[in-house]
Amino acid sequence: MQKTTDNLLEVKNLKKYFPIKAGLFGRVVGQVKAVDDISFTIKRGTTMGLVGESGCGKTTVGKTLLRLNDKTDGSVTFNGTDIFALDKAEMRNVRPRIQIIFQDPYSSLSPRMPVGEIIGEAVREHGIVPEDKQDDYITKIMQACGLQEYHKDRYPHEFSGGQRQRICIARAIALNPDFIVCDEPVSALDVSIQAQIINLLEDLQDEFGLTYLFISHDLSVVEHISDYVGVMYLGSLVEYGPKKEIFANPLHPYTKALFSAIPIPDPTIKMDRIILEGSIPSPANPPTGCKFHTRCASCMDICTTQAPPVIDYDGHMVACHLYTESSRK
Repeated sequence: MQKTTDNLLEVKNLKKYFPIKAGLFGRVVGQVKAVDDISFTIKRGTTMGLVGESGCGKTTVGKTLLRLNDKTDGSVTFNGTDIFALDKAEMRNVRPRIQIIFQDPYSSLSPRMPVGEIIGEAVREHGIVPEDKQDDYITKIMQACGLQEYHKDRYPHEFSGGQRQRICIARAIALNPDFIVCDEPVSALDVSIQAQIINLLEDLQDEFGLTYLFISHDLSVVEHISDYVGVMYLGSLVEYGPKKEIFANPLHPYTKALFSAIPIPDPTIKMDRIILEGSIPSPANPPTGCKFHTRCASCMDICTTQAPPVIDYDGHMVACHLYTESSRK
């Protein structure tokens, strides 16, 4: 595959619906719209943070980008090629270049394999380096991730949570990928260890020229590591743009409510918290019009019937009727 643009990943109108089945014969009676018509791009060597409440579809986005889920509609273009247009043999060649780091380092590692085998298994399978150089290569990758050579013969249960996540990172890095989905990689770790893992990911990005999709619900972590930020609500991307602009000037009412919950480490500053009314609607039966209108203090009549278009403010994208000409008074 040839490099065609500055964008390593281009996602257009991506949808992923899960069928709801009922009855004796498993008849499809509805659909869970986990990812509902989202579009964004990720430039080479940058990090896009993806934030939102639990259940909004963040992890489903990550898995669908890697073709771990089949898409319902839309396209995912990696390095100029639509990955859903590839057959099994072609996809196998792409697999090493798109990797994932899972949320839970405890369950994502085989307890029956030593660390050297865990990291080296896919390296051998895909022939990343010649066989006679594999041992030295695995040692080099482990050391880059803060692990020692003598750790090769140890098993995952002998390591702490932070060390296990380093093993997961080393397993992904060993395949020499271009793109890594980081699915809440620090949420299961102590706060002091979180900082170490975040710094490690940044160092590896600089060293290997990696591109990340960083999925998290921790806005402070996302602000630290991301270059661009996307905000999801109920399967839809409601706001997307450069990190500095998103955090300095959030436009969507949902984004404003999320950011108002970020703790400020200064007891003299009074937090102006925005409390959302009601509960999150079901993704199997989302509201008509704007999905957020049932909880939005700025809701207008048009919001209840028409889904808002995506408005572009010099690369800062927002889907909200507050910014459309037809709804301005």
